[in-house]
Amino acid sequence: MDLIGGPFSVIESDPGVFTALTRRLGVKNLSVVEVFDIEPWATDHLQPHGLIFCFHWRKDIHRPAEFENPEQVWFANQLSDDACATHAILNVLLNCPTVNLGHELQQFRDETKEMSPVMKGLAVTNSTHIRNVHNSLARQADLRGSLNAIATTTLSAQKAKAKEQQQSLKKKHAATPSKSKLHMKTKPKTKPVDSADSAEEEEAFHFIGYVPAFGKVWELDGLKPGPLEVGELTLANNATGWMDVARPAIRMKMAKYGGGTDAGNIQFSLLALVDGTYEKANDEWEYWRRERRSIERRLDDTDGNWKAKVDQESLLKVSEHAFTLSDAPGRMFLQAGSHRLLRDAEILSSSPDTLLGQWETAVRQAVQTKIDVEEEIKKAGDDWTDHIKRTHDYEPFVVDYIKCLCRDGFLEALLDIAKSTNPNNGSITAGKAKKPKMTLPDDQIDQEDSHNADDDDDDDEWRTPPLRRHV
Repeated sequence: MDLIGGPFSVIESDPGVFTALTRRLGVKNLSVVEVFDIEPWATDHLQPHGLIFCFHWRKDIHRPAEFENPEQVWFANQLSDDACATHAILNVLLNCPTVNLGHELQQFRDETKEMSPVMKGLAVTNSTHIRNVHNSLARQADLRGSLNAIATTTLSAQKAKAKEQQQSLKKKHAATPSKSKLHMKTKPKTKPVDSADSAEEEEAFHFIGYVPAFGKVWELDGLKPGPLEVGELTLANNATGWMDVARPAIRMKMAKYGGGTDAGNIQFSLLALVDGTYEKANDEWEYWRRERRSIERRLDDTDGNWKAKVDQESLLKVSEHAFTLSDAPGRMFLQAGSHRLLRDAEILSSSPDTLLGQWETAVRQAVQTKIDVEEEIKKAGDDWTDHIKRTHDYEPFVVDYIKCLCRDGFLEALLDIAKSTNPNNGSITAGKAKKPKMTLPDDQIDQEDSHNADDDDDDDEWRTPPLRRHV
């Protein structure tokens, strides 16, 4: 692990977080959406480039022969804790030839394509750009937790090393045991189970990827030695029908890690990497905007009084607002430019009698697509608001607020109210007198804070609280 740049932190399994992750990595025109079912009606219209599956992780056993290491498939092992989300994204994206990766990610792929999976994982871990993008989407508490985890691991390693040295010294200075001691039967020692470690393992979640590449569908798990082949693709389903091959494998994964036939333990989520939803909606709106402009030019040349022949007069008023987007970004995306040119040629050769109906269709379609674009703009704003709330550090405010409560004499009263409203608290007995309110001077509060901080530094047995973490 690259301790100089710091560790990877936990990030949430949220479509907005993963979309921001791909955009900040430099990927263009790509969105991540949540999939609520794996049936064809829920996935076929999305035409996903790949899938990200999050599940409740636990150790399982696989034979090494089940995994392949094809040179053309880009696959990196996960070498850092809590980096599974970024590894899953990279393992999928770098195997999608139709996705615009951007300059930095494309350069990273070219530089690492000849490496082994372990060396690729080390390259991901040591990439400052990838790590900073990953940690920019994490909560501040999770960032501190990841740093504390490194400190805990370092202290544990130092204690284990010191204990091993002490045991080796004892063996050197120990006397030769007597014959009577040699024939004594000793009871084998059982290793106690660490409840904290068990709870941490139970709360571990993991991300893996599914992607079609080079004629096959692959399951890409950074904790496994290599890609796992799910099934082969035919020429008929190579582009759009790969979900039919991946669907049975995902069902087996869901049944194995929760949510089987009774679906009583649904602790997983499925995200799909699709073409940018805003770009797609904006493309369609721009298409109908240019459709309306071309038809109106043709109508002005053939019939100067065509507006009086519109069936619904309200369409004229609607058309004044359906083709303007005040809150949209300035750049307009138009990926289907060739199709638009062919359509303009058809309009020039169309009969004047059919142009009016085509104009009405263009206005109605523009109204619907404008709603879709506005919804995407609103969703982007909501995701940005959630990002600000998620990454803001609230701890300094909470600490100062509690200090103010203590200074003004309100903290003891609030603690007494909390204890009295908790019937399960055995420390509260009937008829117990309340403690008097005490107001401490500011200098004494600062001295007690520094004294508590020194006590915390002397505690060698501290550990981070159990979190819903990712492996």
